[in-house]
Amino acid sequence: MGLLGELLLLPLAPVRGTGWVLRQVVAEAEKQYYDPSAIQGELRRLEGLLEAGEIDEAEFDRREDELLDRLEQKQRMAPPR
Repeated sequence: MGLLGELLLLPLAPVRGTGWVLRQVVAEAEKQYYDPSAIQGELRRLEGLLEAGEIDEAEFDRREDELLDRLEQKQRMAPPR
């Protein structure tokens, strides 16, 4: 885009900047949400809760399934080698 186009779009710069920031925040949140080491740590913490009797077997199974689904989604999102 030329100089004239940039000047005409200058009033929209804050909106464009906000959109960029939001995209960066969402990308980082997804990266952390699907991080295998974070999911494995959560699985270990979940096992500790079960062993300590703080959650029952049904709650453990439900939350474990959610975490394993996240791992599976991460693998499906990864580009093929």
